[in-house]
Amino acid sequence: MKKIGVLTSGGDAPGMNAAVRAVVRKAIYEGMEVAGIFNGYEGLIQGKIELLQLGSVGDIIQRGGTMLRSARSPEFMTEEGRQEALKQLKAHGIEGLVIIGGDGSFKGAAELVKLGVPCACVPATIDNDITGTQFTIGFDSALNTVIDAIDKIRDTATSHERTFIIEVMGRDAGDLALWSGLAGGAETILIPEVEYDLEDIITRLKSGSGRGKKHSIIVVAEGVMSGTALSDSLKREAGIETRVSVLGHIQRGGSPSARDRVIASQYGARAVEVLKEGKRGVAIGMQNHTVIDYDLAIVFKRSDTKKDEELYKLSKELSI
Repeated sequence: MKKIGVLTSGGDAPGMNAAVRAVVRKAIYEGMEVAGIFNGYEGLIQGKIELLQLGSVGDIIQRGGTMLRSARSPEFMTEEGRQEALKQLKAHGIEGLVIIGGDGSFKGAAELVKLGVPCACVPATIDNDITGTQFTIGFDSALNTVIDAIDKIRDTATSHERTFIIEVMGRDAGDLALWSGLAGGAETILIPEVEYDLEDIITRLKSGSGRGKKHSIIVVAEGVMSGTALSDSLKREAGIETRVSVLGHIQRGGSPSARDRVIASQYGARAVEVLKEGKRGVAIGMQNHTVIDYDLAIVFKRSDTKKDEELYKLSKELSI
């Protein structure tokens, strides 16, 4: 394989730039040319493609976001759009693709594989919701952002003796809420994988108050409900007043953590290797601290719910 392309798609995640850097430099080290595809699948269809050199990815490993930018592409969801993408790949002599993104990005890659395009997919999403890998690029950075926010909100909660609800991202996966809640000492954590019990939340809050506890922190993943909806329910059912903080897109930004920079470098380099080895539709990931590659089809089976039951149980035991 003499020339590959790299694109980032979907929601941005800290560490995407580190992955792009690794792809470009590993490919050049292996004697390949690398084309940067800007604005995701939309840019591929429009031919926003440039040859990248070593200097093209200099000074980006520490930057959040993605230098290749990202965009939604309704056109790529159509057969006509995918055929136009295929035409662009052939016109630019691109023989394989490294696609950096989340579940939706991987689905796009699967469609290209059907058309005969070898694809290696690198998981980058703060939700940590890709089946087959224990960690995705961006999760650790977002986790540290959330923990920092929890620590600061706890200071205010203590000063004013209030219950605060912190809403974090996580539509289908609660890893960000679970890990940050445990690390931040939250009294209650709500995640999509476990059905919540409002009465249990109320009981825990009242129990804490009864033993003289002056404040509480509740972390809720957006996939369960909004922080405002939970606040309204607590006031309506038990007269408990709360304050709500919605962290929103601040979780996606900022400089990637050292861990995210390292795994992004590992994933990006391995993606180049699997294309060189002639593999066609694979995902890159990590199991037991070892970088692996596996069949892209496994990602869509959803056999791995990403929920750590022991971690969730521990969070409840420590928040009594």
